[in-house]
Amino acid sequence: MKTNILGLNPQKTVEISNNLNELLSSFQTYYQNLRGIHWNIKGKQFFELHVKFEELYDDANMKVDEIAERILTLGEVPLHTFEDYQKTSKVAVGKNVSNDADAVQLIVSSLSSLLTLERNILELAANANDEGTNALMSDLITQQEKTIWMMQSWLG
Repeated sequence: MKTNILGLNPQKTVEISNNLNELLSSFQTYYQNLRGIHWNIKGKQFFELHVKFEELYDDANMKVDEIAERILTLGEVPLHTFEDYQKTSKVAVGKNVSNDADAVQLIVSSLSSLLTLERNILELAANANDEGTNALMSDLITQQEKTIWMMQSWLG
């Protein structure tokens, strides 16, 4: 079997990269949702949530970079236009969300969509013996599951 410079099957890395690009697009939508709710949140929880949403979008921004760099490491090109993101994203766009519970619910549903994508990539990476992608997905999943738990707790 022919392998690439990383010792991985080239066809499998293309499939993984395509799925990573779908995740990248979805993360960009999630990131933009977080920016929107950070800017537009209103109500008695404003100060608490405004800070939390900034923390989450800073974290999402770093994860976007990690995903794009993994795609590059696999020898492919990360998507990088809003047009591509809109076509490819699996995360719903949250527009004009300013209510605290609606904002937190948007985070939960967005993360749930991301988890579905990540678990699929985790399976593809395991089947390709791609430990680098596997490790990235495992870290993302662990962190996002914890965030969902915390947001669900906030919602009551």
